Amino acid sequence: MTLVALDVDYRPARVATACVGFAAWTDAAPAFELVARSAAAPAAYAPGRFFERELPYLLEALARLPAAPGLIIVDGYVWLGADRPGLGARLFDALGGRIPVVGVAKRPFRNAPAVPVLRGASRRPLLVTAVGVDPAWAAAGVAAMAGACRRPTLLRRADRLARDA
Repeated sequence: MTLVALDVDYRPARVATACVGFAAWTDAAPAFELVARSAAAPAAYAPGRFFERELPYLLEALARLPAAPGLIIVDGYVWLGADRPGLGARLFDALGGRIPVVGVAKRPFRNAPAVPVLRGASRRPLLVTAVGVDPAWAAAGVAAMAGACRRPTLLRRADRLARDA
C-alpha cells in the first residue's frame, strides 16, 4: 500500500501542492515526490470553509499520480467536531470514500475528536484524526513515523517541498 503525505502552500500569486509517497509508516525516505504548481492566486480564506480553498489543489495533485494511493495524510483535521467534517473528511468524500484519510494537526481545534501523539522530546502533541481507518491505528502509525522531532520526517518534507516550490 502506498501512503502519501500532502501539503499546500499559499502565496499571493501562486499555490503549490506537494505530495510525498512512501511504502510504510516507518520509512525515512520518500519513494517519490511530486509538486503541483498553480499560477493563479489562491481563493480568499473564509472562516469555517477552509476546505473550499485547499481541496481543489489536493485533488489536482492526486490526479497527477500514476496510481491511487492506499492512504492519504493531510496537514490538518479530518473532523472538526462530532458531526463537523474538516478538510480530510471532505477529501475522503470527494474521492468517493475509497481512500482512507488521516489528518495530522499541529494546533488544537476546540471540540475536534483527535488522538494526541507525543513525538520526540516535545511536550506538545500532534493531533490525529481519521476517516476510513481507526483513529487509534492512524495515531500509532504517526507515532511510528521516522524522525526524532515532533513532526515526522516525511511530513516535514511535504511541507518543505510546498514552501520551496
